[in-house]
Amino acid sequence: MLLGFLLVLFGLTALILKLVGTQWAFLQFLEIPGRLFAFIVQILMVMAGFIIVAVANTNWEEERRESEQK
Repeated sequence: MLLGFLLVLFGLTALILKLVGTQWAFLQFLEIPGRLFAFIVQILMVMAGFIIVAVANTNWEEERRESEQK
């Protein structure tokens, strides 16, 4: 779950910093293939972070019980 929060945090702040004209030093390697590539990777970081947080907060035992009752 921590990984998900970190992906969301760094992805969103990287996108916000890009609007201002700066960037995270440790994410500069994403700019090598091009700006579009870096933008898409940052969007994917945010999406993957939200997915990881959602999956980590899922109670699989309850979901399994609910699906068996139907």
